[in-house]
Amino acid sequence: MNDDAQLPTATISPSVPNTITLDTPIQRGTTTIAEIVLRKPNAGELRGLSLQRLHAADADELLKLLPRITSPSLTPPECAQLDPADLSEAGGVVISFLLKKAVRDAVLQSA
Repeated sequence: MNDDAQLPTATISPSVPNTITLDTPIQRGTTTIAEIVLRKPNAGELRGLSLQRLHAADADELLKLLPRITSPSLTPPECAQLDPADLSEAGGVVISFLLKKAVRDAVLQSA
């Protein structure tokens, strides 16, 4: 019975590629944020941003977008303090959000 309870968890984990475990957790008061989830932005949340720069994982564009799509919701100063490796991983997730589903699936299958 315990095996059945663990099986769905193992199956769900790989299907949530938008969850990032931070190398350097964020300290917010007495709360430590060790993991963030990025939500696919809608067109309105991309307003004022350059899609070309987002595709290139430009740090300035990512830092503008992340407060709009993170859970828990990160503030702009918290985003600016992200470890470079964590920002880079977030950039990869954001780029995957910008790809058409067929292209994203083809890229994931070839990896």
